[in-house]
Amino acid sequence: MPTFLLPFLGACLLIAAAPGPSTVLIIRHSLRSRRAGFLTVLGNETGVFVWGVSAAFGLTALLAASQAAYDAVRIVGAAVLLWFGVQALRSARRGRGGDGGDGGDGEEAEPQAAAVTPGAAYRAGLGMNLANPKAAVFAMSFLPQFVPAGAPQLPTMVGLAALWAVFEVGYYGSYVWFVDRLRSVFGRASVRRRLEFVSGGVLVALGVRMALEN
Repeated sequence: MPTFLLPFLGACLLIAAAPGPSTVLIIRHSLRSRRAGFLTVLGNETGVFVWGVSAAFGLTALLAASQAAYDAVRIVGAAVLLWFGVQALRSARRGRGGDGGDGGDGEEAEPQAAAVTPGAAYRAGLGMNLANPKAAVFAMSFLPQFVPAGAPQLPTMVGLAALWAVFEVGYYGSYVWFVDRLRSVFGRASVRRRLEFVSGGVLVALGVRMALEN
């Protein structure tokens, strides 16, 4: 294995381990179904690859250089975060309203869990990533650092972007697997409701912060 790949994969691990809005969305959809969680991961990593390829072709540099373009993407990203956050909070409130209808065993939330279609889960992951201008700027600054001296920059950066996305599919896929393994706990209405409240609050807070950034 080329020596530059080990540091690159180590950096990818640190990036993936840092909590962010995509992580929150992946976990939230994984609570609904394993398929929804995994397709959210695939959507998110499609966005990672798109930003990586855009960085390779220099397109993200245009976004970073134009304050108006960056602000436009930032506002859209804030709106996306707020929308997902409000949806999570509304889902939690609906679950609270249904408490007691199943005799107290906490399983009445399953019909809501099935409401996320595969296409919606994929689009949610993709939209969450593409609506984040920081992801674009980060890809532009991150990938060139690992292009070996003398290597052709464009194909190398595209290859690194693909490797980055594949690595994160495996990493975030472990989140989906973990949530699925603990479905007997996370599937309870009371637990799911609390997690929906937490995830919704986090997404709303991140959306407000993104909207207020300079």
